[in-house]
Amino acid sequence: MSIELLGFLIIPFVAGLVLTGIHAYLGLHVVERGVIFVDLSLAQIAALGATAAYLAGHDLHDPVTWFWSLGFTVVGAAIFALTRVHGVTRIPQEAVIGIVYAVAAAAAILAMSKAPEGTEHLKDMLVGNILSVSWSEVLKTAALYAVVGAFHYVFRDKFMLISLEPETAAASGINVKFWDFLFYTSFGVVVTSSVEIAGVLLVFSYLIVPSVAAMLFARTVGGRLAFGWMMGAVVSAIGVLVSFQWDLPTGAAIVCTFGVALLLAASVKLLRGGLGAA
Repeated sequence: MSIELLGFLIIPFVAGLVLTGIHAYLGLHVVERGVIFVDLSLAQIAALGATAAYLAGHDLHDPVTWFWSLGFTVVGAAIFALTRVHGVTRIPQEAVIGIVYAVAAAAAILAMSKAPEGTEHLKDMLVGNILSVSWSEVLKTAALYAVVGAFHYVFRDKFMLISLEPETAAASGINVKFWDFLFYTSFGVVVTSSVEIAGVLLVFSYLIVPSVAAMLFARTVGGRLAFGWMMGAVVSAIGVLVSFQWDLPTGAAIVCTFGVALLLAASVKLLRGGLGAA
């Protein structure tokens, strides 16, 4: 592999590492909360915000567009925080999340149906274009994720307790809905930037697949994070190389690589006789 080619591929690979770093952690919370598709829903809301900004005359990579997406995502965060009910309920939160996703996706399709290059925009929302990301975008995104990561580190005890034992958190006097709103808002900040780089499907894959695979082999939070980070790094490298060698869309290639990696992980666990317990 030539130096020029390596220099070209290193940027999307580093972008994948940046995405892995924060999403593997947030994925732990999402899986424990049992709201698997909340990332997909928030990502679609962020994409709807970008679509609205585009129709208002802003370029998709304009900083103003990012704030449009963030504003839409904060509204979604408020909806998810207010609709989370602890204990037995007739309407699971996943139903609300699914409805929000469907409506946001349909609204984006309707909005872009009359716009020039609408089909191309919808494709970018789904799979992104991580191969064309620049160093400045990667560094800006990494800095933003570092701030969000620091916020979660400072309040890690509250966030983990609310995710793992919400009833205990409520009984101890913690305002669960308020902290849920902070969680989903910080989550939304991450997703808003991630969708701009990677698209809805790839963002979902970085969030869920490493966390699910890690649960097959690790029991502790630290162990799951380490496994998730390692898996995300390896899959990012393979996905970028596959997409370049076979001239495939990079985002879709990484998503499919995640699927293959999870299948392999589940097969290894099955051969060891522990898949059922996991």
